[in-house]
Amino acid sequence: MVSQTDLKHFYIPDEQSIYLLSHKDAQKLKAWFKLCTEQLERLGYRDIELIGKGAFGFAFAGTPKLDQAKQYVFKFSRANLPQHVQDRLEEEAYMLGHVTHPHVPGLIEFQRVKKQSILVMQRAKGKDLEKISLEYGPLSPRLVVKIAVQLSDILQTLRTFTENGQIKPIVHGDIKPSNIVFDPLTEEVGLIDWGSSVFAQLDEQGNYLANNVMDLMSSDMQQTNARLGDVYFIGPEQLSGNLSSPRFDEQGLASTLYALASGQSSRFGAQVIRPNSLGLPKMLGEILTAMLSDDEQIRAQGGDYLLNNIHYLKNMVFHPNDPPLSPPLIPGWCHAKSREIDTVVYSSRKSFLRAEAYQSTEQLRYLNDEQFERYYKNYLQGMGETEKAFISEVSRLGKYPVVGGLAVRWTPQGVYIDSSLNIYDPALKSAFDATVNNIVTLARSIHRVGVFKSCMFNARDTLHIERDDESAPFIPESGMQIPYELNKTSVKEDESRMHSYFEDGADPDELLTLPDKLMTIIHQLNGIHHTGCIIFEALPTHLKIHSYYTLLDHSAVDEFKTLLNEIINLVPTINGMGMSGFMKLPYKDTRFFEHQAHLPDKFYPRNPYAERVAVTAKVQ
Repeated sequence: MVSQTDLKHFYIPDEQSIYLLSHKDAQKLKAWFKLCTEQLERLGYRDIELIGKGAFGFAFAGTPKLDQAKQYVFKFSRANLPQHVQDRLEEEAYMLGHVTHPHVPGLIEFQRVKKQSILVMQRAKGKDLEKISLEYGPLSPRLVVKIAVQLSDILQTLRTFTENGQIKPIVHGDIKPSNIVFDPLTEEVGLIDWGSSVFAQLDEQGNYLANNVMDLMSSDMQQTNARLGDVYFIGPEQLSGNLSSPRFDEQGLASTLYALASGQSSRFGAQVIRPNSLGLPKMLGEILTAMLSDDEQIRAQGGDYLLNNIHYLKNMVFHPNDPPLSPPLIPGWCHAKSREIDTVVYSSRKSFLRAEAYQSTEQLRYLNDEQFERYYKNYLQGMGETEKAFISEVSRLGKYPVVGGLAVRWTPQGVYIDSSLNIYDPALKSAFDATVNNIVTLARSIHRVGVFKSCMFNARDTLHIERDDESAPFIPESGMQIPYELNKTSVKEDESRMHSYFEDGADPDELLTLPDKLMTIIHQLNGIHHTGCIIFEALPTHLKIHSYYTLLDHSAVDEFKTLLNEIINLVPTINGMGMSGFMKLPYKDTRFFEHQAHLPDKFYPRNPYAERVAVTAKVQ
């Protein structure tokens, strides 16, 4: 069983909304954004906008005042990181300066303004493929192949790079959908973010790359120079801290193509949602199956076959119409109102998904790496591949404007799922349904007995209460209220129908014990017909109350408001630190699914035009 102390905040710190920060931290962040903008304006740029953030820094876009036809990207390192981490920005500039390819936005310059490093690059046209995937769901086989061809060409260029007549392959080290910009007009890609790039220590055959015997004997060849990259997409060799090799990027490519074709945000689901089940051309499906194999040799053979036979994929013929997405397996609704939503996914009761509590330090080479600590060790370590995929896909829900809840209960017979999912943008409903279907498919392949719960709320509704030190109580501001929505139509309690999940005893993942009086109020709320959640997150000097409530019974407005106000009144009685959350779904509308090991094979037809004609004739 995993130790409770290993389960930290339920959201990844660097991915959190500004609405989750304390007032002080939010002000600091806004001030820093303003400073960066002012610095860029003084350097002669205009139309500055924030376009991205990660574990190590932030990216802005802007236009030179003297040449408004151009667009640049500016990367700033986080000022609170150790100096050696901040220096990585200069190293990124050095590596990018060696890369010349039509699908790689080039280096403009690297400069320092006082103590702040700034990396300036060309800006690729379009959106990153993670955003495209979230918007459209699984990409069509035609697009996946087109992306595969372009990325393979980049990899060929990187592994044949020479310097002073010596072969010196470059490893990007972090190929993933969010690092690939896609222009929908030209369907061309741009590979960005070279912060994990290095010169390879081994070639694709596993031979040492060195200029002389002394190089081979040096300590530099005894330990890896590789950077971690995104743990959701890198292969086993890179995660294990092996010497850097072009094989790393082959794995990033395979993971990316798989994720885009399946509508996932990781590589972990390949044992269940298999590449051969995604409707891809048989050749590509089998290549990805090999490249995502557990066997290192088979992975290498798959990579070689892809790069040596990419011309066959390039010349494939596809039907101009994309295949339709699958219908939803569990119900979901489009919210009647349009509203800005900063979705956060709170998941609990997930410790039972871990097969082991820890791994030895020999197995974990990146213990001091910022990304490893934040993105892997505290969230996924100890889980099997399918369990990781399930958690990753639930987290993907948070990238949509959605509120609601999900309760999954595994039994020896199968999987029971209760849900209330409300999305605020109808245009995203089909892509959102595809993500939900992936969650269901992955859940069906997990053979454990237990309960998993997940709530989705709007961070803009989070209440913040701060104190000077841990000995003082949390005192809410005057007039503070827990927000709620009133359902469009009043729905009376139907006593013949059971409520779905509310609370089923102590949660092993939640460390905060609420006072008895507060628990009494929460249980009284449960007696009123509503749906939603409330989550208490207590930090040393900062209490957050996350919530999403929709009152279904209009006759209970006064009682409901009174109970919510009483929760605020009882906030000063909260002691301790940790999380405590409660979810209420409107009625029991359980969907049952039998266990299923994996999806069946499904390939793109050899003659897509003939297939379409046959289907049309059958319908007529």
